[in-house]
Amino acid sequence: MLYLTDDSVRAVLRSINPKTQTRRVVKLPHNNSLGIWEPTTFGGPNGGRTAAGETIPEQGGIWHTRTADCLMCPYGQPGDRLWVRESWCHLSDVRTADPGGDALQRRVFYRADYPSDTLMHDDRPEEKIKWRSSRFMPRWASRITLEIVSVRVERVQDISYEDALSEGVNDYAAAIAEGVNAIGETPEQTARRLEWPQRQYRLQWDELNAARGFDWGVNPWVWRIEFRRLP
Repeated sequence: MLYLTDDSVRAVLRSINPKTQTRRVVKLPHNNSLGIWEPTTFGGPNGGRTAAGETIPEQGGIWHTRTADCLMCPYGQPGDRLWVRESWCHLSDVRTADPGGDALQRRVFYRADYPSDTLMHDDRPEEKIKWRSSRFMPRWASRITLEIVSVRVERVQDISYEDALSEGVNDYAAAIAEGVNAIGETPEQTARRLEWPQRQYRLQWDELNAARGFDWGVNPWVWRIEFRRLP
């Protein structure tokens, strides 16, 4: 399973330039000073087999040059499916006389769909929804299933222009608003020159990870997980 913020859920669900990557901090078991952690790859036709005798999919990992400890991605390997947990509420949590036409069939509402925290009338405080944490979402309530396409390890600051777009950052309007686009440049050309997606991703990263000691300046190792949404 995978926890996603409201913004990430909306990015995954959109039809144009959807989010197809996520980066998660690699939790290193130690920092032995006699060696260093380095990214590596393993798996593939000649890369070992599982206990069941199946070929391990080729993927990225990280290993320590002194202890030879090697870590695989804890979120899964290529081909694995992840169900997404997000903030939600059950029909019984909704304080409104008319929760919507198909509410009885769906039984579930998702906070990402209701930024104002109400389903029907924004000006009625009594209809404000008390959302449930994504931590308590059961499997049956999940609406998004992802399939892992690839896994590799890199430093968070190594994110490319294209990968930042794949992380869900694709709003060029703010880059143009800075007033520094050259004559004749397209919005994409301006955004690329300014490294706009990378800058926006940095802000998103720090918002989620700085308080945990993994801010952008620390430049931690991350799992770069590429996925596709299943119908």
